Amino acid sequence: MQVTIMRLLTVLIIAGGFFSAAFAQLTSSDVESMSKSADIIITGKVVEQNSNWNENKTRIYTQATIQVEEYLKGNNNSGPVTVSYLGGEVGEVGEMYSHMPRFEDQEEVLVFLKKDEKNTGYKVFNGENGKISVINDPKTGEKVTTSNVKINSIKAQIKSYIND
Repeated sequence: MQVTIMRLLTVLIIAGGFFSAAFAQLTSSDVESMSKSADIIITGKVVEQNSNWNENKTRIYTQATIQVEEYLKGNNNSGPVTVSYLGGEVGEVGEMYSHMPRFEDQEEVLVFLKKDEKNTGYKVFNGENGKISVINDPKTGEKVTTSNVKINSIKAQIKSYIND
């Protein structure tokens, strides 16, 4: 049991280092490509998460429910959006996959999504690069990414790419 917990903590620490650098490495061409290829692009807040085993009990999947604040592309207008991703915790078992996005309860996000062919929800497009965490800058109160890029700048970029 302790070995499993230590392994999970090690994976989390390593993945956290990769995650924090993920948006810093995201270029304008990445944003352009994702903007054009995503089915929908939204901003919103994670309001609920549920993790479950697949039917063979070989993998854990998590469904994050995002209350949409704004549609930058696409217009679902059917309330919250459900995003599925590999990984999560069920009971005392946790799974985490590299290059997969992770969501936190009450986290504000900007996400590039593709329709999930297997169910009625969505998957994050382009792995962890398709999910951008949004925070309030403590100095200005503006919404920025964790790399301190103004979210309004990214939104303007996205809108210019999908209107071309």
